[in-house]
Amino acid sequence: MKAIIEYHFRVIHLSTHRHQYAMKTRILLVEDDDRLAKLTAEYLQKNDFDVTIEARGDTAETRILNDDPELVILDIMLPGKDGFEVCRSVRDKYKGVILMLTARDEDLDQILGLELGADDYLAKPVQPRLLLARIKALLRRTPGASGSAEETHETGESAELSFGNFRISQATRSTYLGKDTIDLTTAEFDLLWLLARHAGNILSRDDLLQQLRGIGFDGLDRSIDARISRLRRKLGDDPENPTRIKTVRGKGYLFSKHDWQ
Repeated sequence: MKAIIEYHFRVIHLSTHRHQYAMKTRILLVEDDDRLAKLTAEYLQKNDFDVTIEARGDTAETRILNDDPELVILDIMLPGKDGFEVCRSVRDKYKGVILMLTARDEDLDQILGLELGADDYLAKPVQPRLLLARIKALLRRTPGASGSAEETHETGESAELSFGNFRISQATRSTYLGKDTIDLTTAEFDLLWLLARHAGNILSRDDLLQQLRGIGFDGLDRSIDARISRLRRKLGDDPENPTRIKTVRGKGYLFSKHDWQ
């Protein structure tokens, strides 16, 4: 399988269309497979990303916090400290994007990564074009990421929404509950903003995945559920009887216009 992935990287190197950026986006690749890490870094560098490699989990945390890259590609199986531990350690301090790589396409790995604050995940072995597309999609949603040529603009609607003592601003990508600032990951903010924009309306998992990731719901993906769980905790919503972000059985989720006092 590894040989097949290496072949894909080398073939795509020959035909990659180069995109020009004013500044290159910095990516930290945390991967202990030396050959795969070098092939991945070379492929991303040919697409105008600035990539550095870290092979150990127990030193990755310091690298992430000191270097502060725009995006981290974080493998799970690492020497010294696994990717879950690294994600847990840095998430509250690191405001960039974390894309986690899972060794197998297992729900538990994916859900745990998302619960710990990863912005997205991909199952290994990952196709180079899919990795590149996912990176670009994540960076487009991240304000101030160099290399992202697109910016989010709200057309014909407010860039700030308020419900009681809850306020969310698309312009500054900030969220407040009373006087407290709520720290959210990129993915969490995007999901909360989408729900708040449609307050009072039910959005299905398919609706949310189409809007946020450009894919439909396959009946198995639990990324939305995991992020809803994290949002409820951060917003003080009772997980046993949520009233702010409600679950409508068999239909989806509803952001309440009320219950924000």
